[in-house]
Amino acid sequence: MDIARFSVVFDLDGTLVDSEPNYHLATLRALGPYGVTPEDYDWEHHTRFIGIGTRESLELLAGRFGVGAPVDELLDATNRHYLELARASTPVFPEMRKFVERLHADAVPMVVASGSSRAAIEAVLAGTGLAPFLPTTVSAEEVARGKPEPDVFLEAARRLGTAPERCVVLEDAPPGAAAAHAAGMRCLALPYVPGTADDPAFATADLLLRGGQAEFSAQAALDWLRGLPGASPS
Repeated sequence: MDIARFSVVFDLDGTLVDSEPNYHLATLRALGPYGVTPEDYDWEHHTRFIGIGTRESLELLAGRFGVGAPVDELLDATNRHYLELARASTPVFPEMRKFVERLHADAVPMVVASGSSRAAIEAVLAGTGLAPFLPTTVSAEEVARGKPEPDVFLEAARRLGTAPERCVVLEDAPPGAAAAHAAGMRCLALPYVPGTADDPAFATADLLLRGGQAEFSAQAALDWLRGLPGASPS
């Protein structure tokens, strides 16, 4: 199978790894000194911010809870707490690991494009053993605008030397699907939060797995890539 004419762009959190519980706890620890409690910022509340960059999320949360601290201070605290949690444990979705390994074996160019900090991306990829397969990464810190703007995906394509229309994005959140569409890239969407499957942003995806990771398989994803116009099956 020759699908190397395409490049695959992975979102990280909620797509490759199940890191959202760590982000929820890290955010709580950062906001806790300012009076924000687990009851104020519960899991359901956190899911509303999945797919949005950490800085953008903290700006919204600071306004929502009346936190007067500078966003940079909150961001530093969140990243510090998150790195502690991520290094201790970050699960990889098993079929995603298989998918990455299969793409690597087929010499398909890959990149991680995430709203997380560069330090967080590197810690997660190193800790999960994915780093050797995914040496090229882009953090939202390195572009002007986070998702749902297309900047991080366009920078990912630039670093790979691939035209946006030759890129396939894997995303779990509506802002990411919107960013992929705005970048002119194909998108395989697998909602992390089941209730978001009907979000209009997911309607732009080329393939929507409404059941999220439970419906994803490495082999089926490879077969789908093989069937895209421009791929050359063997």
